[in-house]
Amino acid sequence: MGFGIGNSSSAMTDFLRQSGGYAVIDGGLATELERHGADLNDPLWSAKCLISSPHLIKTVHLDYLEAGADIIITASYQATIQGFESKGMSRDEGEALLKRSVEIACEARDTYYERCAEHHLSEGIKNDKILKKRPILVAASVGSYGAYLADGSEYDGNYGDAVTLSTLKEFHRRRVQVLAEAGPDLIAFETIPNKLEAQAFAELLEEDGINIPAWFAFNSKDGVNVVSGDSVIECASIAESCEKAIAVGINCTPPRFIRGLILSIQKVTTKPILIYPNSGETYDPDRKQWQSTGVSDEDFVSYVSKWREYGASLIGGCCRTTPNTIKAIYKTLKSPADSPSQL
Repeated sequence: MGFGIGNSSSAMTDFLRQSGGYAVIDGGLATELERHGADLNDPLWSAKCLISSPHLIKTVHLDYLEAGADIIITASYQATIQGFESKGMSRDEGEALLKRSVEIACEARDTYYERCAEHHLSEGIKNDKILKKRPILVAASVGSYGAYLADGSEYDGNYGDAVTLSTLKEFHRRRVQVLAEAGPDLIAFETIPNKLEAQAFAELLEEDGINIPAWFAFNSKDGVNVVSGDSVIECASIAESCEKAIAVGINCTPPRFIRGLILSIQKVTTKPILIYPNSGETYDPDRKQWQSTGVSDEDFVSYVSKWREYGASLIGGCCRTTPNTIKAIYKTLKSPADSPSQL
């Protein structure tokens, strides 16, 4: 399914209607890649697998589809042309890896549909796997400039005075073009840490003739502002004013902050609200480790009905969430007895 260049807002509304009023986003990628044996101790992080083990990426995508995800996000969050060049690759090789991230996700979707066709299950469940033919979107991930720096600045949004709007646009421009041309359904601008980078993304969508829509997902560590200290309301307003933005919301943020953030974003947007929090753990950029204990899958999922009531219509997980988390979200959102009136 592709949105094309038509009315982006209504395209997402139509997708949500086909999905039963709510859509499930997938969960954490890196943790699952590591569980399958990948070594991600590298500035490229999960994007390293595009080079070393693309088959593992497809496996994780399939795990999430079989857990009930309606949207899978490509392994390009930390994949940048500049990052690949720093590894000694040519620009063409870097662009090919970006395209490959989209191709792998699309291949996983095709494989999943083949598995669904093989079983013809009335309930769509076999061995606790969701095998149900449904609209599935591929979202091409674009991480922040701070993710490329791999110094933790994606978690504070402090890029320094030398990084301007022009700097960010030029950094992201070709990457966004390559991903958009590779055939995803939308671009996922993720873990946006400040207003400046949101503005850069919005301008790139308009200036460069990107022919697919995008969503904007910010991160917060206090439930009021994005991590840089910029107002989440001001950041969401940028997405609201961007014609090609189909949804706006929050990712990689502790679950306890989500309610207030949804209510704040609702004040300034008419677009669908998406939320895919992390497990509640804190990332230490110096040690490159997650610290403290996050919420359990049961506690995480206990929030889901409330998030839906507050106004979120696309819900999933980010860092440290798993296919089990996503399966529980699926069962909560898709249960007929638990669903309010549809769109």
